[in-house]
Amino acid sequence: MFDQIWTVPNAVSFVRLAAIPYFWFVLLAQDRVGLAALLIFLIGTTDWIDGWLARRLGQESEFGAMLDPLADRLMIGSALVAGLIAGVVPVVIGVGLLLREVAVAVGAAYLAARGGGTLEVRYLGKTATFLLYGAIPSFYLHAADIVAWAFAPAAWIAGALGLFLYWWVAVDYARDIRRALQSSPLA
Repeated sequence: MFDQIWTVPNAVSFVRLAAIPYFWFVLLAQDRVGLAALLIFLIGTTDWIDGWLARRLGQESEFGAMLDPLADRLMIGSALVAGLIAGVVPVVIGVGLLLREVAVAVGAAYLAARGGGTLEVRYLGKTATFLLYGAIPSFYLHAADIVAWAFAPAAWIAGALGLFLYWWVAVDYARDIRRALQSSPLA
């Protein structure tokens, strides 16, 4: 069991998780919006790295498959909530994404509690996450007035497309949950 937990890709995911409180500190205690944007970008980049390492090193595990999306959800949720508090993420984007996160989390928890298993990560969801890891720090950089003329349009385009795709995948997940519950022995 420890062999599945203590792997190189999981160590990267643990570092991602450990960086989240520092992100909150940088943004809300130090009011360093530009540095917070950089942290979101770096943590988002490591999302790709841990998956690549797992495949490359043959260290894919059920624990890693749970830890990686958990780190994503916590970072994106943190970037949204803290960004809404700091006034750097537009309400329509922030609230739309947070509502989707809550809906999918509740659905996944209900599925697991009913013995229906877990939701399979979808490629379209990974694409949406990639877009959001670009959009959210772009909103931050715009708010920090760092090349704002370039980051504002990029943030809105990637943010709107990411939000749309995120909800599209949420609808797919709802269908998956319904099918899994219909075939579950506890249903």
